[in-house]
Amino acid sequence: MIYTVTLNPAIDLVVRLDGPLQAGTVNRAAGEEYVLGGKGVNVSGVLAELGCPSVALGFVAGATGVWLEQGLAARGLRTDFIRLPAGMTRINLKLKDGRETEINGAGPTVPPEAVEALLRKLDALQSGDVLVLAGSLPAGLPADTYETMLARLEGRGVQAVVDASGALLEQALRCRPFLIKPNREELAQAVGRAVNTEAETEQAARELQARGARNVLVSCGGDGALLLEESGAVHCAAAPRGTVVNSVGAGDSMLAGFVAGWLQSGSFTSALRLGIACGSATAFSLGLAGRSQIDALLAQI
Repeated sequence: MIYTVTLNPAIDLVVRLDGPLQAGTVNRAAGEEYVLGGKGVNVSGVLAELGCPSVALGFVAGATGVWLEQGLAARGLRTDFIRLPAGMTRINLKLKDGRETEINGAGPTVPPEAVEALLRKLDALQSGDVLVLAGSLPAGLPADTYETMLARLEGRGVQAVVDASGALLEQALRCRPFLIKPNREELAQAVGRAVNTEAETEQAARELQARGARNVLVSCGGDGALLLEESGAVHCAAAPRGTVVNSVGAGDSMLAGFVAGWLQSGSFTSALRLGIACGSATAFSLGLAGRSQIDALLAQI
């Protein structure tokens, strides 16, 4: 089974304007929609499109948390969230006016007893299961939270996948996760220098591998992706052509496609192709990738 962990899930309010945002005055929306998500939840959503069941774990709170759970259940996603005693699941504003501007909420404070409850849920994972840790931390959780979770699973045959940045990623590397998925900006942050070319991307990925990552998948936007295998082999694939209308969730979709492709085929190259198809399908649409879009783009890679 695949388990995704989203410690700070969200409801994204996507607002579209016909022209540039005018600061300090009233702006009228040309359209709006609510998207239920958070990075791990997005991964679960695309996995479902690919026929891979998963369980979404994490924390929810308040009326917005109820809305999130009910909405995901209506989409056929299985969840096992821990309900917090106070606060509200956050709402993020995604403003599209020819540009993409994001204002992300902070989310509720997570008390220690809720963290312990989540760790007990992870104790049920078995050899062969996949655990995807994705996204930022809510208030009250230390930067070693992912490391604590991974250390608890050490030696049990659970394949850990980490999509994080900064100290959260750096400390998780100590537990030698099966896969990490930085984008180029996050990769540059991790190595402390600019990463632009394919050669620079490969070198930076090797440095993160030396710090503990077994496999490194780097999403490179319109340039596709680079995969550095544990064996040292490198695979690169270009993204298909299309018009980018939405970057939100594209990296999560790539990760979902890669995990599904790897589990279904056992091939890293097939997983990379499916990952790029899923990421591109989301980038070329208003919401998360659909199966028909994924299949059409896969044939182009």
